[in-house]
Amino acid sequence: MHSNFRTLRILASSSNAKLTGLAAVTTTTLSHPCTRRFFVSQSTPLEKSTSVLQAQVSAAASSIKPKSKQSFVSWYEHHLQKTPVRTKAVTGGILWGIGDLVAQVVPEVAAKYSQTETESSNTTATTKFEYDYARSLRAITFGFVIHAPTSHVHFNLLEYLTIKSGLTGLKITVFKTIMEQFVYWSWISNSMYHGAMGAMQGLTLDQIYKRIEDVLWDTQKAQWVFWIPVQLLNFRFVPVRHQLNVVLLTSVVWTALLSAWYPPTPAVVKEMKETIAETQSS
Repeated sequence: MHSNFRTLRILASSSNAKLTGLAAVTTTTLSHPCTRRFFVSQSTPLEKSTSVLQAQVSAAASSIKPKSKQSFVSWYEHHLQKTPVRTKAVTGGILWGIGDLVAQVVPEVAAKYSQTETESSNTTATTKFEYDYARSLRAITFGFVIHAPTSHVHFNLLEYLTIKSGLTGLKITVFKTIMEQFVYWSWISNSMYHGAMGAMQGLTLDQIYKRIEDVLWDTQKAQWVFWIPVQLLNFRFVPVRHQLNVVLLTSVVWTALLSAWYPPTPAVVKEMKETIAETQSS
């Protein structure tokens, strides 16, 4: 019996020694750099999924943050680069609508404040101002459908002609202004405007031609006085993609100035309405 206990004690001591040696070997093996890299790289599928999810959340957060701080200029520039024709068409429709609104309201305000004491003491009843929504709709349609898309082609054509000609410096500005104002574009754009407005008012082809013939030369002379200085600055300092926007914005000012300087008197308005009515009935 005593010998059996002694045998068991010897076996236990031997097992403890073996376990101690195995633990030492394992510790030494795990402490080796290559072994550490191996175990660190062996991540579980759950850990991999968590890492991927964290990366996706970080990417989404970084992509959302700039958009929340995006200015209108950056937003517009993005759409101008992505869809230039559509962006310019929408801009043209809005600004042509604003220009027509100014053209209708400013003469009424100017006429109201320019009445003399004699006219104000008259017993004749003054006509009430009524906004012409159909006219504004025609202006918006022209700006959106005709003017802005064709102007986009015009400004890019000018840029192409400039590059092909090999001009540099101030010669580019002078060349573009001459081509636009005297060679082709001003004649085309003004003819398109009077023709499109006549067509939307129901005029026949002969009546549209007569209308263009009557007003085109006076329109050209007024355009050269105002637009040549504007376009010299525009072509000199503004990038091609924004040159049409300068023209559209300046058109609003131009319309307001013309309406303020030359407000139509009631007699002129009446004569214009009678002329249009006679033309449409003929």
